[in-house]
Amino acid sequence: MTLLLGPPSSGKTTLLLALAGKLDRDLEFSGRVTYNGHEMDDFVPQRTAAYIGQHDVHIPEMTVRETIAFSARCQGIGPRFEMLAELSKREKAANITPDPDIDVFMKATSVAGKETSVLTDYILKILGLEICADTMVGNELIRGVSGGQKKRVTTGEMLAGPAKLLLMDEISTGLDSSTTYQIVKSLRQFVHILNGTAFISLLQPAPETYDLFDDIILLSDGQIAYQGPREHVLEFFESMGFKCPARKGVADFLQEVTSRKDQRQYWTQADKDYSFVTVEQFVEAFQSFHVGKGLQNDLATPFIKNERDTQLLTTKNYGVRKMELLKACFSKEMLLMKRNSFLYIFKLVQLLVMAVIGSSVFLRTEMHKGTPTDGIIQTGAVFFSVFMIMFNGLAEISMVVFKLPVFFKQRDSLFYPAWAYAIPTCLLKIPISFLEVGLWVVMTYYPMGMDPSILRFLKQLLLLLLLNQMSSALFRLIAAMGREMTVTSTLSAFFLLVLFANCGYILSRDEVKKWWIWGYWASPMMYAQNAIVANEFLGDSWNKVLS
Repeated sequence: MTLLLGPPSSGKTTLLLALAGKLDRDLEFSGRVTYNGHEMDDFVPQRTAAYIGQHDVHIPEMTVRETIAFSARCQGIGPRFEMLAELSKREKAANITPDPDIDVFMKATSVAGKETSVLTDYILKILGLEICADTMVGNELIRGVSGGQKKRVTTGEMLAGPAKLLLMDEISTGLDSSTTYQIVKSLRQFVHILNGTAFISLLQPAPETYDLFDDIILLSDGQIAYQGPREHVLEFFESMGFKCPARKGVADFLQEVTSRKDQRQYWTQADKDYSFVTVEQFVEAFQSFHVGKGLQNDLATPFIKNERDTQLLTTKNYGVRKMELLKACFSKEMLLMKRNSFLYIFKLVQLLVMAVIGSSVFLRTEMHKGTPTDGIIQTGAVFFSVFMIMFNGLAEISMVVFKLPVFFKQRDSLFYPAWAYAIPTCLLKIPISFLEVGLWVVMTYYPMGMDPSILRFLKQLLLLLLLNQMSSALFRLIAAMGREMTVTSTLSAFFLLVLFANCGYILSRDEVKKWWIWGYWASPMMYAQNAIVANEFLGDSWNKVLS
C-alpha cells in the first residue's frame, strides 16, 4: 500500500497514467517503465495494471452486483487457472491434502466465462457492498447508491479482473474523510490478503487514513522528494531541519513542507538562518539518506526474470474468447433494454398517436385516384410515413451519448473491443424496428388509401423497415461523432435538414441545383421516398388516372 502525495499540479495523475501505459501518444517523455524487468512492449499494461480515475463512470440502470459481475465476465480469470494447475501438481508431488473450503473457493474463482462468479460475491464482501449489491448504481436522475458506495463499485469493477497492481487517482474526490477511510481500509485488506499492490493518490488524507499505508511517495514539481517506508518520512525531513508539529497531520505537513509559502513555519534549527529549501535540494539530500541509499541499491540490482513472470504479466489483449465477450455484451444490452422498456413503450405509443392523426388527415374516403393532383396528395401521405419513421430514430442520440463515457472507459481498459459493443446494439434493435414499423404500416396503409395489394403492403413494410434501421444507425453514428449532447444536437439538426431537403419531395430533382445534386443522390430518404412512391403508383388502383 503506497500513498502518493503532492500539491496540485505536481504531476500525480501523469505519473499514474505513465505507469498504467495510458499516456497520450502525442506526449514526449523520457525514461522507461518496467514491470519485473520487462519493458511495456513485452506485455499488455492495461490488463496487468488497473488505472482507476477520480470520476465514477457507470451505467446507472445496472445494479452493483451486475456491474461487477459484467466486469469479471469480460476480464476473465487471468493466470489463476494455470496457477491452480501448478499448485495441484505440487500438492500431489508433496502428498499434501488441501483444505476443502479453500480448494473449492480456488477452483470456483478459476472458472472463466460464467455469468455469475464466486469472485463477485467475494469482492462485494471485502468492499462492504453486500448491503447494496442489488441496488442500482444510479445517477443524478435515478436513485442509486451513495457516493462512497459508488467509489467502491469503481474499485470493485477493476478488482474483478486479473490485475495485481491498482493505480488509483484521487479516489477521495467528493467523499468525506470517514468514507475515504473505509474505502482505503477495504483496499488494504484486499491487497494484503491477495498479495497485490496499490498505488493510491490522495489529497490531504486524514491521519487515520494516512496510517493505513505502508510506503509514501512525495511528489513535487514533477520530482520525487521522498520514496520509502512511512515510518522514516518524518526522520528524513527532521534531518533537513523541518519538523511536523504535534497536532499537525503528517500528510498535510508533507504537502506544505516543499511549498515556498508554507515551508518557513516548520523550520526548527534556531541556530541557523532559514533559507528556502528547493525541491531539487530535497531530492539531492534524499540520495544520501539511508532510505534513499537502500532504494538506489535496489534499483542498481537488475531484476532476475523467471518463468513465473509470464503468468503475472498479461500478454493477451482480452481475458476471454471473442465469442464470450460477444455473449457478455449481448446479455448486458438485453438487460438495459428491459430496464429502459418505458422508452420503447413510449415510442410505440407516440407512433400509434401519430398514425391515428396521419390517417385522419389522409383519410381513405377523401383520397381519390383520378387526377395528377390526387397523386401529389398521395405522395404527401407517403412523405408523412417516411418522415415519421426517419424521425423516430432520433431517440438513439441521447441513449448513445449517455453510454459513451462508460464505453470509452471499458474499451480503454480492454474489457472488450468496439465491435463486441456495437454488434449487440445493432442486432437487438431489429426486433424493435419490426414492431414499430409493423404497427405504423398496419395502422396507416389501408386508412391512407394505399393500393390494396398484399404484395405492395409487404414491400412498403420492408422499405420502411430498412429506413428505420438506417435512421437508427445514422443517429448512433452522429452521437459517436459528437460525443456530447450540444454538439450532437447541432450535428443531427444539420443532417436532418440536408436529408429532408433532398428527399425528392420538398425539392424535386429538377429543382435541385447542379452544385447540390450530390446531396440529392446521397440522401437515403430520397431512395426510400422514391421506392415507396413507385411501389404505390405502379399498383392497379392507379391505372385509370386522367392526365
